[in-house]
Amino acid sequence: MGRYVEGQDRTQSVLFPERLDDWIHEDSTVRVIDVFVEELDLGKLGFERAAPAATGRPAYSPATLLKIYVYGYLNRVQSSRRLETEAQRNLELIWLTGRLAPDFKTIADFRRDNGEAIRKVCKEFVLLCRRMKLFTDGIVAIDGSKFKAVNNRDKNFTDRKLAARIEQLEESIKRYLVELDRADRDAAAVLPGRVAHLKDKIIKVKQQIQALNEIGEQMKASEDGQISLTDPDARSMATSGRGTGIVGYNVQTVVDAKHHLIVAHEVTNVGHDRNQLAHMAKLAKEATAEDELIALADRGYYEGYEILECERAGIAAVVPKPMTSNNAAAGLFDKRDFVYDDKADQYRCPAGSIAIHRMTSEEAGKIQHKYWSSDCPRCPMKPRCTTGKERRISRWEHEDVLDVVQERLEGAPEAMRLRRQTVEHVFGTLKGWMGSSHFLTKTLPRVATEMCLHVLAYNLKRVIKILGTATLIKAMRA
Repeated sequence: MGRYVEGQDRTQSVLFPERLDDWIHEDSTVRVIDVFVEELDLGKLGFERAAPAATGRPAYSPATLLKIYVYGYLNRVQSSRRLETEAQRNLELIWLTGRLAPDFKTIADFRRDNGEAIRKVCKEFVLLCRRMKLFTDGIVAIDGSKFKAVNNRDKNFTDRKLAARIEQLEESIKRYLVELDRADRDAAAVLPGRVAHLKDKIIKVKQQIQALNEIGEQMKASEDGQISLTDPDARSMATSGRGTGIVGYNVQTVVDAKHHLIVAHEVTNVGHDRNQLAHMAKLAKEATAEDELIALADRGYYEGYEILECERAGIAAVVPKPMTSNNAAAGLFDKRDFVYDDKADQYRCPAGSIAIHRMTSEEAGKIQHKYWSSDCPRCPMKPRCTTGKERRISRWEHEDVLDVVQERLEGAPEAMRLRRQTVEHVFGTLKGWMGSSHFLTKTLPRVATEMCLHVLAYNLKRVIKILGTATLIKAMRA
C-alpha cells in the first residue's frame, strides 16, 4: 500500500468491545437533541402515547420518534422512508434511539398524528432562548416568502386558467373536425387509421372539457375562486419575478435582529402580506416578552389598520409607504407636496393656499376627511395640480399614526437594510435545506407541522453556533 494511512482489518476481533457512546463526540449535536427532548414534558405538550398502555403490544416512545424527526430535519433528511434507512445505518441516530429502528409508516404517522404537539415543541425552544436572554435588543424583522406545495401548477385552477384551458381544448376539437371533413371529401387524403385516431381524440377532449366544467362548478363554492386537486389547501401565488408564480403557501416569519433567530412564524395560504403585520408582531412580542418592540417590515405590509393595531399594542412599526399615487404618475403634485397643520386641521398647498376641512365620508371601510381650497379655480398652478374643478385631499381619521411611522422611518434610514439582512437570508437558508420540492406533506395543518420542524432545526443550529454545545446543554438542564 505504500506510505498511506491504513485502516483496520475488517475480520479482526476485539477482545474488549468499544462502547457505542465512545463513538459520539462530546460536542455532537445529537447530544443536544437527546437532552432537549428528554427535558420536555411530552404528556403536557399533548403527544399521543406519552403514557404507555398497560396492555397490548408496546409502542415506540414519542420521545424516540421526536428525536428521529429533530435529527432528520437538522440534517436535511425529511422523508420518513429515508429516516427509516438512516435509523438502521447512521451511527449517530443509532446512538440517539438506543438501536431502535421504527419503520417508515410509524415515523410518518407520528408526524401526522402529533402536529399540534410538535408545534408546541417549537415554541418551547423559543421560550428556552428567551430564558437564555437571546432576545434582548427588542428589534425584529417581519417578512413572508412563498414555499412550494406538493400540488403541481397544472393541478391548480383559477377562473382565468380554467377558461384558457377550455378554450385550448375547444380549438383542438375544431382542428380535428377540419381534418375529418377533409377525410370525408377525399378518402385518400387521410389514412383510415388516422381517422379512427381523430375520433378517439375528440371523445377524450370532450371528456376533459366536461371534467373542467365540473371543476368550474366546484370553484364557485371556493372563497378565493381557486381549487387545487392534489393539495386542497395550496394556492397559486405570484412571486417577485414578472409573470411567474408557484402553487404553495405563504410562510410568515419574525426574526430577531441580534442573533437572527426565528421568534415566531405561521403558514398561510393567502398570497399577500397586507393583513399579517399586527398578528405577527403580536406573536413576536408575546414570544420575546419585550415591553417595547420595534417591528421592521417591507412595503407589502403597509395597511392602515394593521399599523394602528401595532401602535395600540405598544409595537413600534417601521414600514415604508408604497409609491402608488396616480397624480405622481401623471406628473401632478403628490399628496406629500401638501403640508398638514394638525392644530388648525388644514393643509397648505404648493401654491400657498389653505385647504380647509369640507366633508367626511367612508371609503373602503375607512373614515376619510376631505379638504380643498376655494382658490383652486383661479390658481395659476392648477394645471400642475389637478384636472378637476378643485384639488381634493383625503385624510384618514387615524393618519396621524401613519405620520408617526413615516417620521420613524425617516429617522432610521438604515432600518430597511437591517430588515433585509436579518430576515431574507433565513428564507434562503430554509429553502436550501428543503431542496427543490420544499414541503413533502399536504393540507395546511400538516404543512404547518413540517414548517415547525424546519424552524426548530434552524433555531437549534443557530443557538449551538452562538453558545456552543456544552453551554446549551447546561441551560436545558437548568
